[in-house]
Amino acid sequence: MIPSKEMAEIRLVDMRRKIDELDRAIVRLLNQRAEKVAQIGFLKRSLDLPVRSRPREEMVLKNVAAANPGPLTEAALLSIYRRVLASMRGLQDGSRH
Repeated sequence: MIPSKEMAEIRLVDMRRKIDELDRAIVRLLNQRAEKVAQIGFLKRSLDLPVRSRPREEMVLKNVAAANPGPLTEAALLSIYRRVLASMRGLQDGSRH
């Protein structure tokens, strides 16, 4: 059965509201991650370690890919996450992306 135009419009509004809720949750999680990254940056500086650890970043990307059930493709997810990692590095080195 094809939904009526009115029902489709109601459903569209509801789905957009749910996406807005998800966006707010993603923002909260990204900021929680950023807080931990900033703490790690402080520890790295106290240990005189470089900000970037390519082996750690590769591990993070592998973990993210393994946790992905879809429908987002692995390539799309990794593209997003590479940007997240780059922005987070800015918190560690002081450039704040």
